[in-house]
Amino acid sequence: MARTVAKYLEEQLGDGATVVVKNMPGAGGQIGFSALASASPDGYTIGTMNLPAALALTYDREADYDVDSFTWLANFVSDPNTLVVPKDSDIASVEDLIAYARDVQGKMPVGLSSLGGNDHFSAIQFAEAADIELNYVPFNGAAQARSALMGGHVAMGTMAYSQTVGFEDELRVLAVLADKRLEQATNVPTAKELGFDIEMGSFRGLAAPANLPVDIRSALLGALEDVAEDINFSSDMAQQGNPLSVIYGEDYRALAEAQDELTRRTWEETPWK
Repeated sequence: MARTVAKYLEEQLGDGATVVVKNMPGAGGQIGFSALASASPDGYTIGTMNLPAALALTYDREADYDVDSFTWLANFVSDPNTLVVPKDSDIASVEDLIAYARDVQGKMPVGLSSLGGNDHFSAIQFAEAADIELNYVPFNGAAQARSALMGGHVAMGTMAYSQTVGFEDELRVLAVLADKRLEQATNVPTAKELGFDIEMGSFRGLAAPANLPVDIRSALLGALEDVAEDINFSSDMAQQGNPLSVIYGEDYRALAEAQDELTRRTWEETPWK
């Protein structure tokens, strides 16, 4: 997402602007989020935000940022989680999934990209809604969790939809945890259609350090709005399997605060460390 936005943001900023994407891996993203929070609020440093995972890191460890450490610019992606099994699994429906989980009495392994993120929260919500027990198996990232699932080392996964794109021959998506079916997967039902009031996903967007001057904030928001309205940008995002859900400014801040509250409740009710 960052590289796709960067390409179009350069065009919209004009005047020879260059947007450089700098990877800052480590600690589940905490290093990058911390660097963004502590950067100068001059408009020259913006960063990707992944909700709720970015805020979950502020509950299970010491973190030098929170929801108020950022100027929330624009969310671009709402990537719902899924209930997914290997393609060669005998589990062909959510009903089968629940029946299997009950048969093995809490020993059904579900692969997660990590503890304390949208995958984990999805699994918790599904287990509660279906009245089943699951055995949570965290990995070091979505790619490893997906490999374990395709290899049959775990029975199911709750990865984001975009992480299943391109693996249709290896994975069977049983449901998406969204309020409506995805345009990219109209044949896949929502969990709500199947009687489970669950919504969970990965919200991915851009933020700047807190206290960004009003004029700089307005300039960046204007450019990002132009990016979102570019049909070529929309086409590129669709090809990547990234479901667009664009919100700006204060609406994005409200989303972040809601995700922070959800994370807080989950931590208090089901601490993961």
